[in-house]
Amino acid sequence: MSAERPHATRPLNTRPDGQGREAPLLEAVGITSGYDGIPAVREVSLHVRPGEVVALLGANGAGKTTTLLTLAGEVPLQSGEVRWCGAKARGPLFKRARAGLGLLTEERSLFMGLTVQENLRLGRGPVGRALDTMPELRELINRRAGLLSGGQQQMLTLARALAGEFKVLMLDEFSLGLAPIIVRRLLSLLREAVAEQNFGVLLVEQHVASALSFSDRAIVLRQGEIVLEGDSDQLRSRTDEIARAYL
Repeated sequence: MSAERPHATRPLNTRPDGQGREAPLLEAVGITSGYDGIPAVREVSLHVRPGEVVALLGANGAGKTTTLLTLAGEVPLQSGEVRWCGAKARGPLFKRARAGLGLLTEERSLFMGLTVQENLRLGRGPVGRALDTMPELRELINRRAGLLSGGQQQMLTLARALAGEFKVLMLDEFSLGLAPIIVRRLLSLLREAVAEQNFGVLLVEQHVASALSFSDRAIVLRQGEIVLEGDSDQLRSRTDEIARAYL
């Protein structure tokens, strides 16, 4: 599968180094973190700039979710540093969320007994903006979230997040269990929103081909360490190396 990746429409700020790139919004600088004192990720460094989608790939247990939770402030650092908009990130997830960091977990973050409209009202952005982002939801506006299909639930989850205008959105396996046509629709929507709003995305995605088609850069983790990274266009020709990282 191939896809055109639209570029951000806002002008980029020139960095002091003269490279014409905006400074990273979110950075991990040599982070090591884990559970009960046992590291699950080791010396991981990555960054997300405005207007780009970065894919985080790896087999189950590679440390992808732990990396996201560490960046979000849910898993404590053992060493290294997380930076938000150039400054050291402090505080728990809810404070980072208020500052513009969004996290969508693989569990669908919906109130299943509430309607589509009621779920959208609980988001950071206006209901109308969410519906403009995902017009398919208009005919479902009064349906309870628990009665939606899996794909419709993820449409609702993503539309609510995109309406909130986060600076960086982290998505953890949000396409899990969905049909390929729905995955393509959601990733296309995400790409369009990045181009229009110039926010950054860190995407954990199980479908490697889809992730490389819709991202700008990709990072491959194995046993908590980065083993491969680069531009997604280049990595699409190195699928054998990516496959070895999964084994």
